[in-house]
Amino acid sequence: MYLSAEKKEEIFEKYGKSNKNTGSPESQIALFSYRISHLTEHLKKNKKDHSTRRSLIKLVGKRRRLLRYLMDNEIERYRAIIKALGLRK
Repeated sequence: MYLSAEKKEEIFEKYGKSNKNTGSPESQIALFSYRISHLTEHLKKNKKDHSTRRSLIKLVGKRRRLLRYLMDNEIERYRAIIKALGLRK
């Protein structure tokens, strides 16, 4: 499997406050970004995999909603996660 428990803990440790803090928006956005990049690479090889394409679109929407939540409520945390992940120019 592409996303092991150790990789998840590493993502939560780096972007969340701790590896047990799985509910913070930053850690969820980072996890979604990792999964999005993996699915994007998969779709480059398998262009006709429509179920994976649908899953990718749903993940992008979830990440966008979480980013909008952070932008509306806590702009500094939003700017920090955008800079850390390199999502915007």
